[in-house]
Amino acid sequence: MKPIAELTPEEAKAELEYLAQELAKADAAYYQNDDPYLTDSEYDKLKHRNTDIETRFPTLIRPDSPSKRIGAAVKSGFAKVVHTFPMLSLGDVFSIDEVADFVMGVKRFLNTAEDIAFMSEPKIDGLSFSARYENGIFVKGATRGDGTTGEDITENLKTIRSLPLKLPTGVPDILEVRGEVYMAKEDFFALNAKYAAEGKKTFANPRNAAAGSLRQLDPKITAERNLSIFAYTWGEVSARQWDSQADFFNHLRDWGFPINPNNTLCANLKEIEQSFNRLMEIRAELPYDIDGVVYKVNAIALQERLGFLTRTPRWAIAHKFPAEQALTKITAIRIQVGRTGALTPVADLEPVNVGGVMVSHATLHNEDEIRRKDIRVGDTVIIQRAGDVIPQIVGIVPEKRPADSVEFVFPTVCPVCGAHAIREEDEAVRRCTGGLSCPAQAKERLIHFVSRDAFDIAGLGDKIIEDFYAEGILHNPADIFTLQERNGGDDLFSAAEGLYLERKEGWGKKSVDNLFKAINAKRTISLPRFIYALGIRQVGTATARLLAKNYGRFADFMQDMINKETGKLVAIDGIGASMATDMVEFFQEQHNLDIINRLLRQITVEEFIDTSRTDSPLSGKTVVFTGTLEHLTRAEGKAKALAAGAKVAGSVSKNTDFVILGADAGSKAAKAKELGIMTLSENEFLDLLQ
Repeated sequence: MKPIAELTPEEAKAELEYLAQELAKADAAYYQNDDPYLTDSEYDKLKHRNTDIETRFPTLIRPDSPSKRIGAAVKSGFAKVVHTFPMLSLGDVFSIDEVADFVMGVKRFLNTAEDIAFMSEPKIDGLSFSARYENGIFVKGATRGDGTTGEDITENLKTIRSLPLKLPTGVPDILEVRGEVYMAKEDFFALNAKYAAEGKKTFANPRNAAAGSLRQLDPKITAERNLSIFAYTWGEVSARQWDSQADFFNHLRDWGFPINPNNTLCANLKEIEQSFNRLMEIRAELPYDIDGVVYKVNAIALQERLGFLTRTPRWAIAHKFPAEQALTKITAIRIQVGRTGALTPVADLEPVNVGGVMVSHATLHNEDEIRRKDIRVGDTVIIQRAGDVIPQIVGIVPEKRPADSVEFVFPTVCPVCGAHAIREEDEAVRRCTGGLSCPAQAKERLIHFVSRDAFDIAGLGDKIIEDFYAEGILHNPADIFTLQERNGGDDLFSAAEGLYLERKEGWGKKSVDNLFKAINAKRTISLPRFIYALGIRQVGTATARLLAKNYGRFADFMQDMINKETGKLVAIDGIGASMATDMVEFFQEQHNLDIINRLLRQITVEEFIDTSRTDSPLSGKTVVFTGTLEHLTRAEGKAKALAAGAKVAGSVSKNTDFVILGADAGSKAAKAKELGIMTLSENEFLDLLQ
């Protein structure tokens, strides 16, 4: 697998797209169907790789990124419960070195060299729950769901004897306790033995058994299965009575909630490592399954200062246990062509079980990766489901290589259209030069255009796009919105009498009507979605939103790109020169402009409406930080500005509204004075936030 530090933006973008798709399928299997096809280790490694790529390429973060997604949509049959405060997930690390990096990051954010105390907690392999108490009485239970909306499991939670239904006096009037429902190993084995004797399907592991039991529509079934809980955090609370994680556990114990006896307060990194090693040693002896250790900053005041990333707290991390590996053979190496022309090699494998999942192919990333590992057809290889959407090849087993083995020769022509495939000097990826004349690229761009984060048109899945493209029904995105009027019989459909699509095999009036209804429903689209849908290189969903927020109207963005006006573009914090070049080049192609203009005659692109705070003097303003802040770190300052609805830029221009001056402010302060831009001291900035 290619190191993340060596990934090109295009490779990173493609990999993040694959990761989002794979993990979305895994989430649905895990949360909705209680039948995961990835082991926890495999799933965690995928998320870890995704997080690392996003850290290096923050502008490529997708709205459907696994870092933003907690679970899956609510399963039918249960009422919905909207969480007052989202049930967030945690970032993952897999080594003590990464834990050390996390701890250093916390210190850096807080601008301190002092040791910070962390609470170490075993990560229970179960199903997250939320229990709401009003005036000490349990009134509502919910699953995590997608983090924002869960399922109402109130009656099912009541059947768990370790969950108190009434709390002692003195608790907050409103108290939401969160934790994990699990099935003890002993109860799991007993349940499976009972089911086997009755000829019923058994559960694969205790986590599946717990999830399947808790999410029964009939609470009587839940009551028949021995479920347990551990409480570990809180949600909504009317009056917090604790100032640390350790103190909260003391309150939970006093109120009658089960807390894990292996929770440990660690004063420094050395003690964190000791707690992890101890849990690794006793893991098999524990009466329940754990899949790692969670570290949380102990002091609540520091947690509040650290705040949150998009969907994960800065003050907590999950340290996961290692992944599993297996051996298999490569039967073939084939080349896939993406929408931007990137040629990606994929190894077909003899199917092998890796940690309970059958693996039959693995990405090889690019020709350098193949050459570096000397991977050949017929090789026996070490497979590990970690870090990539398709399992990765860790290395080969040289002594098992066939005598007639030959090196793999990477193609210099596109396997789909035959055009030259070239590799730029500063890129690791080789690209087809066929452009939209290459069927693979044209189809992939159409698929991207209707994808969930773009136009999200129901009924236009990958197979239908491929079918319509092959028949000449769709050539480019603009054709989608003329499909209904062309269905009656213009030159394209003149060979068929009457309505063309209705006469296609597998189609009928109802399915065609539904397709047109879905298309027409998307004739108005938000600006971020439209920019993302265009498929500009290096422009993911996060970058598309940045562009929308800073330009407001598509016409303004488009005009700047046509005129090669990149000043405003590169001033946006997170937009670099390489990305700006790709955007400008996209709009220099007449073919792209023709498609955009055709689209704009069929659809309406909304002006961007910033949903950030509007009650702040900084709302909608562009701010630039310079110098060393005294009371905040630079990261804290930016985070607070963004939370107040401001745009944070990296350089001063005529579009800047405020420049926040720290100590030793240099050229940016001088530039602000030259342009007559208002400057604020750190204290004045903090006053505005109030």
